Amino acid sequence: MKRVCFELRVKPDRLAEYTDEHARVWPEMLMALKSSGWHNYSLFMRPDGLVIGYFETDDLAAAQSAIKNSDANAVWQEHMADFLLDPGPSLSELTEVFHLEDQLSAGDDA
Repeated sequence: MKRVCFELRVKPDRLAEYTDEHARVWPEMLMALKSSGWHNYSLFMRPDGLVIGYFETDDLAAAQSAIKNSDANAVWQEHMADFLLDPGPSLSELTEVFHLEDQLSAGDDA
C-alpha cells in the first residue's frame, strides 16, 4: 500500500467555511473516493490555511485517474475551487522520508 501526502492552501478568509464543508462531505463524494481506491484519507489544517492531506492506495495512478473521472469529484472540485489559493489540477505530493513501521520491520529482518 502506497502512502501519499500532499499539500494545498486555503484562502485565509475561507478557513471556517472550508472546515464546515469537510464536516459534511457529500455521500456521493465519499463513495467516489472509496471506490477510486483512496483509503485512510485525512486532511489536517493549520490556522494559516496550509492543508496537509494523507491517503493510502494500492495504485496511485489508478486512484488519481478514477477520482479525476468521477462525476461527483468534478462537481466537488468546482464547488471547492473558490476556497483554495491555487486550485490547480493536481496535488503537490510530498516525498516520504521516514516511516516508523518500515524501519522497525527492517530492524526485525537484521
